[in-house]
Amino acid sequence: MDDKTYNHNTLKGYNMLFYFAGSMIMHEPSEECIVDFWERGILKNLPVSSLNPNFVMAASQLRASFVDKTTFAKSLHDDFLRLFAKQLPGLALPFESRYSNNKSDKTGNHSSGVTEFYESYGWKSKFKGKIDDDHLGIELLFLTLLIDKYLMLDDEACRGELRNEIRRFIHYHILSWVPKWNNEVQANSNTLSFKGIANLIQACSEDIYVLLGQKSETSISSDLLRN
Repeated sequence: MDDKTYNHNTLKGYNMLFYFAGSMIMHEPSEECIVDFWERGILKNLPVSSLNPNFVMAASQLRASFVDKTTFAKSLHDDFLRLFAKQLPGLALPFESRYSNNKSDKTGNHSSGVTEFYESYGWKSKFKGKIDDDHLGIELLFLTLLIDKYLMLDDEACRGELRNEIRRFIHYHILSWVPKWNNEVQANSNTLSFKGIANLIQACSEDIYVLLGQKSETSISSDLLRN
């Protein structure tokens, strides 16, 4: 496998993890997702590997999270509500505005900064009006779309520009607050599942930020990734 194909597949693997993690913090866990991701053992064979300590911890937590089938679904559902539902207690609400210093606009819209980023790409969330734009699940959805677009480009100049934009988005709208949110999940979650998911989101964001910041796309640092 040549380096370009390897890099392409690695980014696709990270995108798969973002899709999984983003959906798990946006929607109450369903029986289908529990069967697909836990019972069938998909989480035991993640599509990428990383030496990032947060990734190593996430992989360990996710692999150890499924123990008792009879109680797992209820525990996961209850933990989702405790952590991420807007009603009390909401111990780790996944909204950028809760952790950042960004001020709201004149209409009281706390999502204005990230919304402007979306609009600059002509993108509007299909959850608009239901889920705020600064919800981490929405931000991860947008990030996966940018990465998909990047993978489709052939022109190196365009790829370079979009690579910088992806890193800018991660810097200002993911890593600026997700580590604080992750700390709250680690402190308040009753399940290894959501602890693993939170660590996974932070780790994948960190890895992609480093990966796309490399001067050459022809090699991926062995200090960061292994496959």
